Amino acid sequence: MKETIQSLKEEVLQKIDLTHNLKEINELKVVYLGKKGPVTELSNQLKEVAGDKKREFGMLLNDLKKELNEAFLNKLKYFEEVELKKKLESEQIDITLPSTKILVGAPNILEKIVEEVEEVFLSMGYDVVDGPEIEEDHYNFELLNIPKGHPARDAQDTFYLKDDEILLRSQTSPVQARTMIESGGDKPIRIICPGKTYRRDADDATHSHQFMQIEGLLVDKNVSLSDLKGTFDVVAKQLFGPSCETRLRPSYYQFTEPSVEMDISCFACKKQGCNICKHTGWITVSGAGIVHPNVLKNCGYDPSIWTGFAFGFGAERLAMLKYGIKDIRTFYQTDLREVSTFDRLEGNLDD
Repeated sequence: MKETIQSLKEEVLQKIDLTHNLKEINELKVVYLGKKGPVTELSNQLKEVAGDKKREFGMLLNDLKKELNEAFLNKLKYFEEVELKKKLESEQIDITLPSTKILVGAPNILEKIVEEVEEVFLSMGYDVVDGPEIEEDHYNFELLNIPKGHPARDAQDTFYLKDDEILLRSQTSPVQARTMIESGGDKPIRIICPGKTYRRDADDATHSHQFMQIEGLLVDKNVSLSDLKGTFDVVAKQLFGPSCETRLRPSYYQFTEPSVEMDISCFACKKQGCNICKHTGWITVSGAGIVHPNVLKNCGYDPSIWTGFAFGFGAERLAMLKYGIKDIRTFYQTDLREVSTFDRLEGNLDD
């Protein structure tokens, strides 16, 4: 029996050495180690071996299986390495060739401006609040001290949808009114409410029937214009640089008293006078003021206890000033040449 096992081992090892590829070695393994192979037949004969020789025969058989399995495994690894090397050589890539340029896009420039403003106000403890674009006249006008018959309600200026009571919001101020009402008239408020607004303007280089507003509201006790000025100063320096100066000028809005225009120093001419600032040295970027007592009262706040300030930026105007864009229609057209310009401004595309 020992001679039979030794002879079988030598036969298999010799045939393993003569194989030339993975197919041959796998087929040979099935022939000798498969269910009908000679190694399996020897294992089946183990039960017929006499008791005193069974242990010796079992040990020899285990050694045979171990040695043959290792021989097959080593040969398989060798052929796999050979196949891999051939494949790598046949599929070799010349890494010295120039790669295909992949253009990386960027968010719309208006989205970037809104995000910048949001980040500034979030750092000062404000919340970002949203509201419906299809609004009720009650929230869009009445609560904001704009009664029936006021010129701002003119159908030539507002998109009315039903019976002069449902409309496309002409400002994001209704979000402020809704927030004050939901607060119950007894809590401080710090919010900004960016979003789309709609007015029946003829589209031209500086007007659009749809535009983005970023309005804000702070309601608390003992709030003054100096708080508004300080807040505006922080925002202006973040958006236009630390050298930017700010000022307030008297103005008029229905929902604030007193009302102001908020200006920044011209970043192009440094207050020397140029076409951008119309030779004044200053550029108006926002309207604002102290919240009118009637608005506070309409929204549940006692104006003898509470006060606050409100402001509004036009996202398109901020972007046009910051990036030198001359036509508001550029933001809404699908000209990829203009989009790529925005991407370059944000450093996402190569020139």
